[in-house]
Amino acid sequence: MTAIEEFKQKIREGKLFDAFTLAVSEAIELKITTWVSSSNLETQAIIAGGKPFSESCLCTRINLVNGEIENEIGSEIINNQNYAELKKLHQEQVTKGRETILKNLEGLQKMFAIVGSTLAEIPKS
Repeated sequence: MTAIEEFKQKIREGKLFDAFTLAVSEAIELKITTWVSSSNLETQAIIAGGKPFSESCLCTRINLVNGEIENEIGSEIINNQNYAELKKLHQEQVTKGRETILKNLEGLQKMFAIVGSTLAEIPKS
């Protein structure tokens, strides 16, 4: 079951705290991978599970809670000027991704406040 399916199921079950805990845990980390795919179909078929060869990819993982940023730059890309535009594209995606995470966390914070105030208004029996 995907995280969004699990989130929806918890909401349906009335497990709001569990749903928001799941949403927050999924919203704090982002992984962006940009890679050069081979035009050779035989080479593409060799790539296990659709994962790129590490020497032909750029990969960034951002964890906002721990303040961690990990970058992986493939050996084919690091000093090759032919990939300058690809590096620029990857950096733009990392920047957009970080902004998206922050917006998502702000949205979750607002939803959590609304749910919290709604639950506080429900009479306890």
